[in-house]
Amino acid sequence: MRPPRAQTKPGTATSEEDSTAEMARAAAAAAASAASGLRKKGVWVRTWLLLDSTGQAQLIEAGKHIIMRRTGLPARDLRILDPLLSYPSTVLGREKAIVINLEHIKSIITAQEVLLLNSRDPSVSPFVEELQRRISHLHHARKASQEFDGDHQLMSPGGGEDCGGEGPRVLPFEFVALEACLEAACSSLDTEARTLEQEAHPALDKLTSKISTLNLERVRQIKSRLVAITGRVQKVRDELEHLLDDDEDMAEMYLTEKMQQHLDQSSSISSFNGREDMDDGMLQAEMDDRLPTETSSEMNDFSNTYEGDPENSVIQEHLLGMHNVVGRDSHGTRTSTTHSAISKHLDVEELEMLLEAYFVQIDGTLNKLSTLREYVDDTEDYINIMLDDKQNHLLQMGVMLTTATLVMSAYVVVCGIFGMNVTIELFDKDKSGMREFLWTVGGSATGTVFLYVIAIAWCKHKRLLE
Repeated sequence: MRPPRAQTKPGTATSEEDSTAEMARAAAAAAASAASGLRKKGVWVRTWLLLDSTGQAQLIEAGKHIIMRRTGLPARDLRILDPLLSYPSTVLGREKAIVINLEHIKSIITAQEVLLLNSRDPSVSPFVEELQRRISHLHHARKASQEFDGDHQLMSPGGGEDCGGEGPRVLPFEFVALEACLEAACSSLDTEARTLEQEAHPALDKLTSKISTLNLERVRQIKSRLVAITGRVQKVRDELEHLLDDDEDMAEMYLTEKMQQHLDQSSSISSFNGREDMDDGMLQAEMDDRLPTETSSEMNDFSNTYEGDPENSVIQEHLLGMHNVVGRDSHGTRTSTTHSAISKHLDVEELEMLLEAYFVQIDGTLNKLSTLREYVDDTEDYINIMLDDKQNHLLQMGVMLTTATLVMSAYVVVCGIFGMNVTIELFDKDKSGMREFLWTVGGSATGTVFLYVIAIAWCKHKRLLE
C-alpha cells in the first residue's frame, strides 16, 4: 500500500509565495536604487587634480557641492567647466576664485590652490608639468623673498633707516597659474595655426597647377579647419579684450590681495573691539564714580526747589542716561572711521600688463590666420578665373561648331536637291558626264567653305569670338 500523502494547507503555500514575491521586489528596488546612485555619482562626482601652493599634486574625487563650498563659486560657473556641455572660451573673476575655460584647459584658481578638471587628457599633461614647475619656482621665490626681508630687518634693527635694498618682485599665486593657462592656450592655438599654414600652402599651390577633384577636396578640408581655428582664436582674443577694457573684472582677480585685506580687516576689527571694550569699561567706571555724587546733589536741589513738579522725573531720566548716549555716539564714530580706512582701490596695472602680453600673442595668431584666409580666397578667385576662361573657350568652340553645322546644312540641301527624281540635262548621260558632276560637287563645297569663313569673320568682328 502507498503511504498517505502529507496534506498541505492552501493558506500556508500562498503565504510562502507572497513572501518570495516581496523579497524579489525588494531586491529589484535595491538594485534600482544602487544603479541610480551609480548614475548620480557618474554625473556629479568628478576627478579633480589639486595643485597646492608648493606644487604638490593629488587626485581627489569631489562633487559639485563640495567644489562650490571649497571655492565659493555658484553652480552656473561650474557649469562652464562641464565637459558634456559646449561653452566658448571664458575667463571669469569671482570673489574667491578664477574660472578658466580655455581650449583644453578647464580649471579653477584660488589664492592657494589650482583645481584642474581634465588632468588625464594627454594634451593636458604638458600643461600640468609646466604648472607644477612654475608653482614650485614661485614657492622657492617666496622663501627667498622672506629670507631677504629677514636679513634686511637685521641690517636695520632700529627700523628708522632704510638700507636701500628691495626684495625680488614675486607674482601672486593666482597670476602665476593664470599665466600658465594663458600661455598653454595661446601656444596650442599658435601651433595649430602654424601646422595648418604649413599644410595649406602646398595644397593651394598644387591646386593652382592642376585643378582636380582630389586637390579641391584637400583645399575644402583645409578651409573648414581654418574657419574653425579662426573662430576659437577670435573668442580667446575677445575674452582678453573684454578683461582689458573692464578694470573691475581685473580687480576681481586679485585673490591674494583680497584675502590679505580680509585677514587684516578681521584682525583690525577684533583688536578694535578689544580696545573698545576696555575703553568702555574705563569710561563706565569713571562715569559711575563721578555721576552719582553730582546727580544726588542736583536731585536734592531739584527736589527741594521743584517738589511736586511733574517735570522732575524727566530731568532725572535725562541726567541718568547721559553717559550711555556718549558711549553709543563714540562707538558709532569709531566704527565708521574704521570702515572708511579699510576700503581702498586695487591697482590693476600688473594684471593688465600680463593680459596685454598674451593679447598681443593671440592677436598675432589671428593676423596669421587672416593672412592665410586671404591667400585661400585669392587662390579661389584665381581658380574661378581659370574655370571661367576654360568655360569661355568651350563656348567659343560651341559657336564655331554650330556655325559649321549651319553651313554644312546648306551643302546637304544641295545634295538633297540632286537626290530628287527630276528630269534635267545634268542627269542625261548623252549631254553631261564626270566633268559636270565634279564642277557641281566642287562648287557646292567651295560655297560652303566660303559661307563658313564669312560667318566666322562676322563673329570676330562682333567680338563673339577671339
